[in-house]
This record gives sequence, structure tokens and C-alpha cells, in this order.
Amino acid sequence: MEEKLVHSSGKRKMSIARATIKDGRGIVRINSVPLGIYRPEISRSKINESLILASDYVDISKLDIDVNVHGGGVIGQSDAVRSAIARGLVDWTKNDSLYTTYINYDRTMIAGDHRLTETHKPSQSSKGPRHKRQKSYR
Repeated sequence: MEEKLVHSSGKRKMSIARATIKDGRGIVRINSVPLGIYRPEISRSKINESLILASDYVDISKLDIDVNVHGGGVIGQSDAVRSAIARGLVDWTKNDSLYTTYINYDRTMIAGDHRLTETHKPSQSSKGPRHKRQKSYR
């Protein structure tokens, strides 16, 4: 018998998260750290949102979710993890009502967030869209 396995990914700013969902004992790990002790607490609560919304459609206590995330900052990583878990659970259940629940709650959980920082301009400071320094020829 083949084991059911779902891979999904999520991105936010410079962070990339890759989630693997399989049958198990209800363990959720982010970079090999259990979700219960994942720091900071704001990140833990953001990641829990995707699990709480899915609890009506799938039994989370029978799934193991492993997420690897790198790049970016703390909040960008938590948003990427949340997106990867949400997309993976939608693929796992193949349930349109779970998809609709995520979209109605926060569209970026499924669709992603297209906003990026503006690129740095040549011969300027490192701050993006600023005016050039004034030159005096007199």
C-alpha cells in the first residue's frame, strides 16, 4: 500500500517554505522544531491560523507536517509557512469548501502576496527610490 504524501510551497518576500504532509501522529515541525515551542509567539499564532481553519475539514491529529523555511525575516517566514501548510492541506483534502474558507479568511494564504521591496537604484544610497544627490558645478 502506498503512503499518501503531499508537497507544497509558500513564499513571502524573500522567505521560501516547503511543507511535507503525510499520515502520522499530529506532529507539526518547522525546521525540526515542534510548533509548540517555536519562537517567537506571534509567528506561532500566525502558523496556527491555517491549522485552526482546517480543523473542521481534516483531522490534524492524524497528520505529520514538516516544514523547511529559509530566507527573509521572522514575519516573512511565518507567512510563508502558513501559506505552505494551507496549500498542502487543500491538496490533501481535495475539498473546495476548505479552499473557500482560506480565501474568505485571508486570500494570501492560498494566492500568495505579490509585494516585494523596490529595487535599489544605481549610484544612490541603499534605500531604493530616493532622489539623486545634487551636483554643484559653480
